Amino acid sequence: MNRGPLTRGGAIAAGALSVLMLAACGGGAAEEPDSPSGGAAEGYPVTVPTLFGDVTVEDRPENVVAMGWSDAETALALGVQPVGVADWQAYGSPGVGPWAADLFDSEPAQLATLEPNLEEIAALEPDVILDTRSDNSQERYDLLSPVAPVIGPPPGVEVTYGTTWQEQTRQVALALNEEERGEELVSELEGEFEALREENPDFADVTIAVGAYFDGQYGAYVPGDSRVDVLQDLGFEYKSEITDMADGAFYVDLSPELVEVLDADLTIVFPIGDVAETLKEDPVLQGIGSAQDGRLIILDDPELANAFSSGSTLGVSYALEGIVPLIHEALGRE
Repeated sequence: MNRGPLTRGGAIAAGALSVLMLAACGGGAAEEPDSPSGGAAEGYPVTVPTLFGDVTVEDRPENVVAMGWSDAETALALGVQPVGVADWQAYGSPGVGPWAADLFDSEPAQLATLEPNLEEIAALEPDVILDTRSDNSQERYDLLSPVAPVIGPPPGVEVTYGTTWQEQTRQVALALNEEERGEELVSELEGEFEALREENPDFADVTIAVGAYFDGQYGAYVPGDSRVDVLQDLGFEYKSEITDMADGAFYVDLSPELVEVLDADLTIVFPIGDVAETLKEDPVLQGIGSAQDGRLIILDDPELANAFSSGSTLGVSYALEGIVPLIHEALGRE
């Protein structure tokens, strides 16, 4: 699903403990160092500041497991192919969007998202676990850390799943000793945003709201969520009323009488596990002001909705190509 998770991982299963002990004995570094002298590879060890304290990666990882939202796509953009991927958006194998899938040479193992299976993860003999966009819980970190060093969100992330694409790229790049390439990726995408803001200065005068329809209920995303961040990076202004309702979460459920809060100068909504026709025919959504005035965008292309939700440099760049023309049409700019 692409709304994002709303619960935390489960406790360590008793049957996994022996597997974890074996994994912990050799999980911190690659078995065959890249250095001809037998020490760590050039640039290692590296220390990565995280929400849970500094984490040290002793040697260049041979087996990378990507557990966080879009961590796999970020690693791929940096030239590293994870051996295991948590498929948050239910793409199916190889667990990433089509804008990134071709970067795999072989199929990675598919891993659970909300409740990680530690036996499956340990069996991959990971040298590092990427979990940079997650629920920010100590519980999840403590669950994964016996297997291998866990690269969590950077310090200061307050909204669940609120690691920005810039932070995620830099966090993963530091762990993989690909900082130069990471900065190139950040600069390239920031350049795309800058060019679009220059082409569309009037976006700065437009308020936005972003929502989803999941399991028969609407909800709204708030700043800190990657979808809202994309639009704010384009220059749009977010409605603060919804932020006040979220109370630190990235998403807030809306009862039918509260769907009206999605009204803004521009509203973007997409279905999860449903079809766009449901939203197009729903009198509740169609009754809000932006819908009445033709300023409601319903993302009916699942691939575009997934790219918009991806939060990775690869996915966001893909999304911009499709979503900006829809914005122009909704605002009557073309």
